[in-house]
Amino acid sequence: MLTVSKTVTFDAAHLLTGHGGQCRNLHGHTYRVTVELGNVPPLEGQPEDMVMDFKELKTVLNEEIVGPCDHAFLCDTQSEVECDIAATLRRHGLRVYDLPHRSTSECLAAHFFQKLHDRGLPVTAISVSETPESVATYRP
Repeated sequence: MLTVSKTVTFDAAHLLTGHGGQCRNLHGHTYRVTVELGNVPPLEGQPEDMVMDFKELKTVLNEEIVGPCDHAFLCDTQSEVECDIAATLRRHGLRVYDLPHRSTSECLAAHFFQKLHDRGLPVTAISVSETPESVATYRP
């Protein structure tokens, strides 16, 4: 199988409701998201030796991940605290990205995987880093 990977970054704020450590407080990260695509099966219209044009992939990642998340508050819609914060931010015209779960790197990797899979991309793995030393990877 041929695979290609593309990495994008975005800056966002979040907190982890119910977490016992410092991450329960509002803070931010420069997230690094690496998407791996494989050519099984090949994309329609693409030759077998090309999984996807990198420029096209970058466009999709900007539409699905960077655009909505960059400089936003990542809000767990199951958390009353986070929804209160999100409501205040929205009231002041600030950006919020709603998630149906906590905003851990693990959950973000699975979330982004599903979004890209639903868009028809042959995603094989997604990794999300909050820091250069820590990576969470989702593979189905």
